[in-house]
Amino acid sequence: MSGRHSGGTSGGTSGGLRIAALPRTLKWIYKLVPRQLNDEIAFAKIELKRKGIQLGVAAAFLAVALVFVVFLVIGLIVAAIMGLATIMPAWLAALLVCGVFLLIALIVGLVGYRKLKNAMPLMPEETVRGLKYDLGIAKEGSAFDPKLLDPDSRQYKAAKAAKAEADAKAKAEKEAKKAAEPEFGPPPTETELRLRLQQRRTHLTGVRDELTDELDVKTQAQVLLAMVQARFRDGKAQLSSKVASLRSSATGSSRTPAWLNAQGTAEQLGQRWKPLAALAASTAALVFLLRRLLKG
Repeated sequence: MSGRHSGGTSGGTSGGLRIAALPRTLKWIYKLVPRQLNDEIAFAKIELKRKGIQLGVAAAFLAVALVFVVFLVIGLIVAAIMGLATIMPAWLAALLVCGVFLLIALIVGLVGYRKLKNAMPLMPEETVRGLKYDLGIAKEGSAFDPKLLDPDSRQYKAAKAAKAEADAKAKAEKEAKKAAEPEFGPPPTETELRLRLQQRRTHLTGVRDELTDELDVKTQAQVLLAMVQARFRDGKAQLSSKVASLRSSATGSSRTPAWLNAQGTAEQLGQRWKPLAALAASTAALVFLLRRLLKG
């Protein structure tokens, strides 16, 4: 991170307004935001991968539990067979239990097959055909051929073959483009991504603070007011020194008559006061306008 964001932005206010730095700040934001988004996406992929591993471990434990449930069912079946073996031969008891299970399986399977056959096909074909027809009419108008919606027609087969050929061509172009891309090395690790994201967040925070200071009109107006007041104080000090020098020169010239010295001093003061009075009037007007702006 550059040093211009480490110590705040108050040090640059003495140089006056800084609106000229706004394009540079916007350029930094334009460069940093896309990189930040790419790193956020990469970091999300790493987190999803880690959570996927955790889900895989949990699924493995659930699968082990399911296996033991199957063993439990098998044990119950064996217990039923052994219980029947007390009143009949063991082979007959096992055969009887298997026959009961087979009968239950056949009944449930037949019912499920009929339900599935009645529900087929799952996709509403008439609705889909109507939507495709409407889209074809909207795109091509009267030139649309309804036979393209019939899977047994020659037009449908030709359109399907053309689409497959276009998909294959697009896939080949995509693979060629991917092969032509330069290799950037292995992807960054989770630690590197976390450090990079933290550094860029800090940098973005500094850029945002600098942009806020650059767009703060009130702060800039205060800086301008302080500059005007400082110049007014300097002008006042210079005027006081000049008046003192005129007084000393007036008292030192004893050969000149008093009325002539007074008249010359008045003329000199008038000539020197004119630019100072104009400066004081313009400064007062500027201070008044700035104070009205700050209060508003």
